[in-house]
Amino acid sequence: MSKSKARGLFAVATLALSLFAASVHAQTYTDLYNFGQASGDPLNPQYSGIVAQGRDGNLYSTSPNGGTGGFGTVFKMTAQGAVTVLYSFDGTHGKTPCGGLTLGTDGNFYGTTSTGGSANLGVVFQITPAGSLTVLHNFASGDGYSPFAPPIQGADGNFYGTTIFGGASAYGTVYKMTPAGALTVLHSFDLANGRNPYGPLVQGNDGSFYGMAFGGVGANVYGMVFKVSGAGKFTILHPFALTDGANPYAGLVLGKDGNFYGTTFNGGSVGYGVVFKITPAGTLTVLHSFTPGTDGGSPYAGLVQGTDGNFYGAGYLGGSKVHGTLFRIKPAGTFSTLFNFDGTSGSDPLVTLVQHTTGILYGDTNTGGTHSTGTFYSLKASLTPYAALLPTSGKVGKSIGILGQGFNGAKGVSFNGTAATFKISADTFLTATVPTGATTGVVTVTFASGSLKSKQNFRVTPTIKTFTPTSGPVGTPVTITGVSLKQASKVAFGGVKATTFTVNSDTQVTATVPTGAKTGKITITTPGGTATSPTVFTVTQ
Repeated sequence: MSKSKARGLFAVATLALSLFAASVHAQTYTDLYNFGQASGDPLNPQYSGIVAQGRDGNLYSTSPNGGTGGFGTVFKMTAQGAVTVLYSFDGTHGKTPCGGLTLGTDGNFYGTTSTGGSANLGVVFQITPAGSLTVLHNFASGDGYSPFAPPIQGADGNFYGTTIFGGASAYGTVYKMTPAGALTVLHSFDLANGRNPYGPLVQGNDGSFYGMAFGGVGANVYGMVFKVSGAGKFTILHPFALTDGANPYAGLVLGKDGNFYGTTFNGGSVGYGVVFKITPAGTLTVLHSFTPGTDGGSPYAGLVQGTDGNFYGAGYLGGSKVHGTLFRIKPAGTFSTLFNFDGTSGSDPLVTLVQHTTGILYGDTNTGGTHSTGTFYSLKASLTPYAALLPTSGKVGKSIGILGQGFNGAKGVSFNGTAATFKISADTFLTATVPTGATTGVVTVTFASGSLKSKQNFRVTPTIKTFTPTSGPVGTPVTITGVSLKQASKVAFGGVKATTFTVNSDTQVTATVPTGAKTGKITITTPGGTATSPTVFTVTQ
């Protein structure tokens, strides 16, 4: 269906359904910049187009068009709307960067181009905040090609991403890449288990990576939600059935409750896509089915969870002015339209919103604006400022980066109430060391008056060091020593759950070998993850 025809259908339906649609809430929308007003500008930002906040408080992303050669750009945008092109792609170093950027723990940004490079199949690149770009990997058909999303950095420091084509069966891949650029294919899509994963991955609390494929064949013809481990074990969690969604372009977002939230472009009760929740085990709940009305529809963009706990997103089409919408949806499914694009303020938002640490939402549109080549905008939705963590998990002693503002006046940092040592690098960035005794929970930066809190928990990773005795029959008490064991919720021997255990301290747990226990490693699970013993406990008769 053509865009003009689709807009026409939306316009008719909007008139018919306007009395029943969610009302527009008073929000402050600001058109910060109209792309195309300067020579070499970024043009037409598209999915996934991830916008990343840098250590300096500025926003960074890519555009598939524009730049000095017309092959796309990496650009920086201040919160006030001043744009700077950091890099214009030249083909040799990639071209048509659709994905946007990921901020790495080293302070640099990582992204992909969908074409260009040595084989013209796309690249993975690193770029500094000053604009120095390094190609880390040139894709070849065997390891995938045409990535439409940036890689994300896993808890292990490696990068994980997707390509929409290539691999063993030519339908796309999930890959792992070291910071130096050594790439390993973790999974090749083959139609039967999906095809064309357009969106980025997200790492779950269990350490696995979660994503979505656009389509497939048979039961997976409408796409699916999948999980893949860092070792490449692939699991289909939920195949879309059209009525509960179809053809996702975006990635998932990990909610504070440990579930995942996302959107699909098609499907639902009317066929204009859905917002859904899915558990790590694969139970999916449709929270909202878009209609051809004032709620918009056909979202390419994913969701961001705000500091109020609600999710914010963008509808590509529809709205009262038929150029797309910005919306809010509560975890229970209550839906509100916040803003209606009108063409002048922008049109066709394809990119997932980002919440800046000031609390303000930012995004861009693919078209519309003064030059019909897109806009960069802000939306003030009464959301509180917060501290952003990079990474969001780690062991005691690990250095964690924290993004925010006003840090020159910081008086303290704590991990779920346990004080940490910290070092201020800039007013918008500091580092803190995970302290001994820290538990999984909110990180707080305190000032003379007030504080900034993280909007997600920092998960303190547990460790098992030793245990004694090293063998014994069922009923044997075993003393386990380690680090960050205070929040232990489960102990297992060879995969069999212990029915009796006692948390003695943050460094010691005593557990009784359970009936049915098998010779194998001991594991302890906390909200921060699962620790595995370095050696095997032997179950004797």
